[in-house]
Amino acid sequence: MCGIVGLFLKDKSLEPKLGEMLSSMLITMTDRGPDSAGIAIYGGEANGKTKMAIQSDRPEQAFEKLDARLGKIMGCTVSSEVKSTHAVLEIPAGTTASARAALAELDPLIRVMSRGDSLEIYKEVGLPKDVAARFEIEKMSGSHGIGHTRMATESAVTTMGAHPFNTGDDQCLVHNGSLSNHNSLRRKLRREGVHIETENDTEVGAAYLTWKMQNGATLGEALESSLEDLDGFFTFVVGTKDGFGVVRDPIACKPAVMAETDQYVAFGSEYRALVDLPGIEDARVWEPEPATVYFWSHDAAPTSKEKAA
Repeated sequence: MCGIVGLFLKDKSLEPKLGEMLSSMLITMTDRGPDSAGIAIYGGEANGKTKMAIQSDRPEQAFEKLDARLGKIMGCTVSSEVKSTHAVLEIPAGTTASARAALAELDPLIRVMSRGDSLEIYKEVGLPKDVAARFEIEKMSGSHGIGHTRMATESAVTTMGAHPFNTGDDQCLVHNGSLSNHNSLRRKLRREGVHIETENDTEVGAAYLTWKMQNGATLGEALESSLEDLDGFFTFVVGTKDGFGVVRDPIACKPAVMAETDQYVAFGSEYRALVDLPGIEDARVWEPEPATVYFWSHDAAPTSKEKAA
């Protein structure tokens, strides 16, 4: 099962409502994934610093005076904002690796959820409505975001097993389906130096795209390559700092629907996730085609669609 939602805003006037709209879409997909849920929000940049979202099952202890303790080890100024079991750190640009090492020294049970200039990921075990309420997602603003409701069929229900997965700066991915060659690909990517936290096949898909882009591919090119290199069935929705992409495998057995207006582009595993969006009655609505890459970017033309070769 599992449910995916995504929303890319063209109209800046809607940005204060991104969290409200995205959390409503996520909650609508509850019966497709009641085990855990997560949302990635692309909001404002941190004044030239890097954001790092972290998680702890014992936040009161783990996050106490964390700014000072972490800053002392790193030798720099660190600030943070605690949100339930998560905290969003602001660290100097280029210090992600040292921050990860310092966190492991302070508390090996702290997990890194995301890092980037504008990306924040919040995910936990529980019903989507409870996850959204815990982090007050409806109050968040931003330019675009993706979300996922999980029904675990192949691995344990854990925070780290929840989607989205972040494997590169400002890159994240959610997935509906199952990859069959993820174990061999995980070993290859780790040899290539790509950091992978879990045994979840979706994180391998995210890491694969990160690796391709680190080697010069655009997101569109990386998504096209996934059609050749990833075995199994999948629908991917991917976020980057400036864009939003979708691709389905050549069989495309997982449900998906998209809608586009002058104000936004939206994705849902089912149409009912989109019905409360403004102007949906006048939107162009379609099912994304198999083996086809769709991508929208704030830095390029409003929409683009690339057919796989």
